[in-house]
Amino acid sequence: MFCFQCEQTAKGEGCTKIGVCGKQPDVAELQDVLIYAVKGLAQVANEGRKVGVKDGKIDHFACEAMFSTLTNVDFDPDRFVELIHKCVDHREELKKKVEAAGGWPDYTSGPATFTPADTKEQLVAQGEQFGPEAHKTREEQDIFSLKETLTYGIKGIAAYADHAAILGKTDEKIFDFIYEGLAGTLDDTLSGDDLTNLVLKCGEVNLWTMELLDEANTGTYGNPEPTEVPLGAKQGKALLVSGHDLKDLEQILKQTEGKGVNVYTHGEMLPCHGYPELKKYPHFYGHYGTAWQNQKKEFAEFPGSIVMTTNCIQKPQEVYQDNIFTTGLVGWPGVTHIADKDFTPAIEKALELPGYESDIDRGSVMVGFGHNAVLGVADKVIEGVKNKDIRHFFLVAGCDGAKPGRNYYTEFVEKVPEDCIVMTLACGKFRFFDKKLGDIGGIPRLLDIGQCNDAYSAIKIASALADAFDCGVNDLPLSMVLSWYEQKAVAILLTLLHLGIRDMRLGPSLPAFISPNVLNVLVDKFGIKPIGTPDEDLKAILG
Repeated sequence: MFCFQCEQTAKGEGCTKIGVCGKQPDVAELQDVLIYAVKGLAQVANEGRKVGVKDGKIDHFACEAMFSTLTNVDFDPDRFVELIHKCVDHREELKKKVEAAGGWPDYTSGPATFTPADTKEQLVAQGEQFGPEAHKTREEQDIFSLKETLTYGIKGIAAYADHAAILGKTDEKIFDFIYEGLAGTLDDTLSGDDLTNLVLKCGEVNLWTMELLDEANTGTYGNPEPTEVPLGAKQGKALLVSGHDLKDLEQILKQTEGKGVNVYTHGEMLPCHGYPELKKYPHFYGHYGTAWQNQKKEFAEFPGSIVMTTNCIQKPQEVYQDNIFTTGLVGWPGVTHIADKDFTPAIEKALELPGYESDIDRGSVMVGFGHNAVLGVADKVIEGVKNKDIRHFFLVAGCDGAKPGRNYYTEFVEKVPEDCIVMTLACGKFRFFDKKLGDIGGIPRLLDIGQCNDAYSAIKIASALADAFDCGVNDLPLSMVLSWYEQKAVAILLTLLHLGIRDMRLGPSLPAFISPNVLNVLVDKFGIKPIGTPDEDLKAILG
């Protein structure tokens, strides 16, 4: 195996024996086969679009397949075998439609003609031909780097598009680009400039996708409202929901009504407490735990059942293996998977387990500062800046992880001066989400904008402030200090580059798949820089 798609990859170079995430070599090879197969599907879909042949079912499948290969999503090799064969079946189905419509059908080599092996073991062997390491030896370094960056950005788009599609929102322009981009990684005639343009277009399309997801979330569940969320517990049976998927949470809330089970969020589900159509359930109580990488300890101590939606699962420990369930695209071998969204097994397990014997008070945090809430007090924000009560805004956001160096973000926020506001989103906030930073003129100094899926909110807030001050975003008293871990973060970074955002600080380490020359371009054109120390960076930003 060879995998270097996440920030924690071994030695900052690549995982070659087992993934730092827990991914076994067979799963890594099967994921490489699946990506290769989806690229073949993309080639055929591109030809189909030239003759008006489209299939929404196949488009959504392509997103699900790419999403399945993100870090910490699916670790079950058997499910990848099924996805690979399903992908090739879809490709062949589409080929027939394209040919019937007069499209070009004559593929002679490459992924559009790929025939998957019958057995899992044989598919794993095939994977050795298609992974990044194989391409790395055949392609010029910068071309290889740009193609990998594009692939990982498309994985992020696919994840956001899948979330939106689950709530009934799709956009053919997004699928068009996913196919264009994936096919582009196979095109040896593309120059470095061509690929750079595709990478930046990936950022543009991700912006559309995040906007679509924002419409899906707020259109279904209302605009998030500032909401106080307990960090303690309520006496009674308990069910914990982790991951990112709002609809899964809604279904669990509906199915637990009147059953004496209190529902808690974990990780990136924390912001769900701000949505009116979710927080209306009286048994939707509070938040438990912190970021995904701490789940082994935290899940072992949780006295109820656990449901994992989308990504962020780690290898379950024996002490809670029977109490944890997966749904959607997430999976782990030996863990009960709920494919039909009937969460009865998880609810029954919650009723079996002891739950909380008494109420526990661990304080609370505030959530719900999405773009609608923040822009609703924009006049106060603008007045605060003009009066010099607010000196600077910091967006300290991104993914959390276990790799050393992430305490930087805690220390940074603690040292931000009292006349500055910190906006945050994604699980990186768990380094400091419970800090009591006070307020400036009634505006909290720590504003939780939401999940990584809500990055569009931060962009909308920044754009609105720039309009209000009649300047560009780069001219605002705003600095972005970002942490990254997986491929949705890559897609968001590409969006910020597409928007021309400069002088971002990125950490804890820079991506291993970015070649030195490509990195130099990012530094020269966009001023991207690695994080230093909190004191150094604050001095450089604020003077």
